[in-house]
Amino acid sequence: MPLNTHSVRLDRALVQKYLKPGPRYTSYPTALQFADVEDPTALLSACSKSDEPISLYFHLPYCESLCWFCACAKEITTATTKADRYLDYIEKELDLFLPHLREHRSVGQIHYGGGSPSFLTAPQIERLGKLWSDRFELMEDAELSVEIDPRTLSEEKVHAFYKTGFRRASFGVQDIHPAVQEAVHRIQPSSMNKQAIGWLREVGFESINVDLIYGLPLQTVNSFVDTIDEVLTYEPDRLAIFSYAHVPWVAPAQKILEKASLPDAETKLSILEMIIERLTVSDYRYIGMDHFARPDDELSIAQQKGTLHRNFQGYSTRAGLSLAGFGMSSISQTCGTFRQNAKALADYEKALDAGKLPLERGYHLTMEDQIRRSVIMEIMCHGELKYAELSKRLGIDFKEHFADEIASLDEMERDGLLQRSDAGLTVLGPGWILIRNIAMQFDAYLRPTEKRHAQTI
Repeated sequence: MPLNTHSVRLDRALVQKYLKPGPRYTSYPTALQFADVEDPTALLSACSKSDEPISLYFHLPYCESLCWFCACAKEITTATTKADRYLDYIEKELDLFLPHLREHRSVGQIHYGGGSPSFLTAPQIERLGKLWSDRFELMEDAELSVEIDPRTLSEEKVHAFYKTGFRRASFGVQDIHPAVQEAVHRIQPSSMNKQAIGWLREVGFESINVDLIYGLPLQTVNSFVDTIDEVLTYEPDRLAIFSYAHVPWVAPAQKILEKASLPDAETKLSILEMIIERLTVSDYRYIGMDHFARPDDELSIAQQKGTLHRNFQGYSTRAGLSLAGFGMSSISQTCGTFRQNAKALADYEKALDAGKLPLERGYHLTMEDQIRRSVIMEIMCHGELKYAELSKRLGIDFKEHFADEIASLDEMERDGLLQRSDAGLTVLGPGWILIRNIAMQFDAYLRPTEKRHAQTI
């Protein structure tokens, strides 16, 4: 059943009741279940079992300065020459990985993330494009997207991205107010954002996504209204508006923000309520969690058609593609396995210097994992479970297999988060805000005291 954006509703009492740490389910099992890899042979052998198209992800870790809220794997430097050395290692990794694929695997999707891919110079951008274009054949309708930082973007770099096939771009604004920007160590005037969008649209980029974060120091409901209203003048095709995830055990620099005036839980809820109301009135569809898109955007269309998917980059329109990640910390997903590269740059380079793929952690999905992954993704992407259809697809009696999990939803149904019947369950308006909590009921690995995840809202 397609989501009716205008039925999405934030119920403060329910959010307070169900607020707890929980996964974002960009994968299942989550990366917390990955284990150290001694011998990657079995993990890599899975790569050769399919002829289906693949998705390529390149992690480009460099940033010129540290944003204190950031929990990504990054390297801070102003020396762009370091990226030349890094691309040498990307080339080594590509050549070591290719023998593990069947020949003629086409590519349906490419994504550059980081760090900041726009840290690269225009010649470096073109070099990276040649590295993968010399080794893979793109499908005719392949989707190429890149994360950029307006602070390091130039018109020359935009042309280099376009020349190498990119038509979608995403960039972080976070907040337009100088005081907030100073508090998080990211100074980015609105004029810079508009300039970046102008360059992208002029050269022919077809989709632009803007990222915002609520819950940062000094933010109020009124101040974030200003941010939303300003960003709407950019006319983005998509918005991703994230709740600030305070995880200083992952990103120690976040401890700096504890000294600032972080919004309390009530303020964050009020900001979220305003975001949903303002964007839905402005004709953006609520895709799920923290994503919004225009009705004619591919994400909205995929949601309506029931083909929406989630992967390590979030919501995606390309379901079923195996994912091959390159670069430090990147994660791959292929035929029932996950593989993660070394998180530290020195370890990544050391493995490749020894002629080995830089795999550090991995996971083999059991049949039960694959069943539960399908169920959780149905909830996260489509907000419903059709028992008969899932029983046939997964080779189980769904109601018998998940009897305990279905029973555990009693209280959520009483609270109006979802509706059950003999045929299945459907997430209701208030439940979309708490979609992660509903999915968590089908997670076999969550522990009641698990605190390694950020809050679900």
